[in-house]
Parts: sequence; C-alpha cells; structure tokens
Amino acid sequence: MIADQAHSGKNINLPEPVRDSSMSVEKALDTRRSTRNFSQDHLTLEHVGQMLWAAQGITETRRNFRTAPSAGATFPLDIYLVSGDVEGLKAGVYRYVPKSHSISKTMDEDRRDDLHSSALGQGAVRQAPASIIIAAEFEKTVRVYGQRGRQYVYMEVGHAGQNIHLQAEALGLGTVVIGAFDEKGVSRVLDLPREIVPLYIMPFGKPR
Repeated sequence: MIADQAHSGKNINLPEPVRDSSMSVEKALDTRRSTRNFSQDHLTLEHVGQMLWAAQGITETRRNFRTAPSAGATFPLDIYLVSGDVEGLKAGVYRYVPKSHSISKTMDEDRRDDLHSSALGQGAVRQAPASIIIAAEFEKTVRVYGQRGRQYVYMEVGHAGQNIHLQAEALGLGTVVIGAFDEKGVSRVLDLPREIVPLYIMPFGKPR
C-alpha cells in the first residue's frame, strides 16, 4: 500500500511520531557519537518518520511551532529524504511535509550513488540505507532580518542537526553530519529549485 502510494506520487502519511521514550535527553547527549559505518539492516517507515519529525516536526499546531527553534518562526529549512533501503518505501527522493507529517516523492530511483559522488566520495552516504538532507531558502529569513538572517539560518540548521543526532540515539540508530560536499552536485541530485540551498547531509541507519 505504502509503496503503491509512493509510486503514484501522492503524499505518504508517516506513522504518528513517538513523543516519549525510555531514553532520557541526558543519556542521548552522553552517548551521541558520529557514525560512519552502517549495517546492512533496512530501516522502517517508523524510523524514517521519527527522524524527519525530529528535524522539523510540528509540536504546536496553532502557531506552527516545530521541534527546532526558528528566528521569527520564518522556518527556512526544507527536509529531504534520499531513500535506498526502507521497508515499504520505494527508493527515491522525498520531501518532508511538516504540516501533515507526510512525505512527497520528488524523484524516482535510488540516488545514493549520485549523492555519494557529490559528497566527495564519503562512504557513509553510499553505505547508509537513507540520508536526510537539510536545505534552506535563505530569503524567508533574510526578508525579515536583513543579511543578519543568513546567520540565523546557519544557526537553525545546527539546531535541526542536533535534534536528528539525539533522535538517532534514542532509536538505536547512528548518523553523522556531513558538510563537505559539492553544493551544485547535491542540488542536481535532488533537483532542488534555485532558491533552495543544501546545507547538511545526514546519512543514518543501524551502526555496524
């Protein structure tokens, strides 16, 4: 059913995010490490949904507040998923839709090899079953705060990246923040609009 939805291009509703767990924030902070080697185990849609929610999920619907703070609630970040080995989800590129906690397919086929090439050959990108790419539309924040807004966007991507790291720990997964990549190459892999700039690549999966 989910795979059929993905193939048709319709939004795929993700499992409801878990908002409590047996791992404390303190424990997740203590055990957080960068993971660059992943097992061959596939991910589940629950894993994917929880990680995307941690990045930019809605936590207060009336004012659209999210899991990561945003200057002036301008929300410049866009979250993309490059799926390669997720149970029940066809390989491809998906955009996260926070308001409906869903994903929308933007490209077909497994793009991990292309993303790996654009990430300067870093093995974690090819090896991981999926990657989250955090991109930003700087103008959303700049139009409110002027050029200072660019700094706020860079701060915000750090907030989201740490959320993803801590969520991975709570799920028994691993991830790593990758900032060294060919920006134009990643944009081509994801077919990003000109105004959207990729900032982080975060491959994730079960540590090996």
